Amino acid sequence: MRKFLFEIVVVSLAIFGLGAIGCSQTTDPKAPAPAATPAPSATEEVRYFPSADVKAAFDKGGTLVPGDGRNYKVIGGKHDTPGKAELHTRDTDVFYIVDGTATFITGGKIIDPKVTAPEEVRGSAIDGGEAHLLTKGDVIVIPPGTPHWFKSVQVPPTFFYFVVKIRQAEDHPYPAAAPQQ
Repeated sequence: MRKFLFEIVVVSLAIFGLGAIGCSQTTDPKAPAPAATPAPSATEEVRYFPSADVKAAFDKGGTLVPGDGRNYKVIGGKHDTPGKAELHTRDTDVFYIVDGTATFITGGKIIDPKVTAPEEVRGSAIDGGEAHLLTKGDVIVIPPGTPHWFKSVQVPPTFFYFVVKIRQAEDHPYPAAAPQQ
């Protein structure tokens, strides 16, 4: 089951990574063929996460793949209470719901907005927006600049979800994380 979930995240990354290429292709049969697929990065390695590591990431809401020098992150998210409203100016969030049910708001206006980090805004709630009832197996994609908020979470069980955060500009990857003490 966990292997299946991880494959979903990898497929999401592939879809978004190739999205720009797919959108620029034409259906004109006389058009030149697209460029060959680039070779894998010499600095990127295949990453495998045993189920114990995935479980640990969900238990604490932790990062599986940090954004260090990449344009994406993979996080094991969890909520057992409503969260803060948030907005990322350059990140697309792709959520795959693993377990639980939550009411999730997208759009609208953040109440009491505060810049909490570069490219990040948080607030107490959202005024307006569209409500989505998220349940196990759902996927939701939140584009950059879109306010979003876990308004309510039905517990038990705790609400678990994979997050793939994709940085908008390839030439500006996530900065390397500070060394942990």
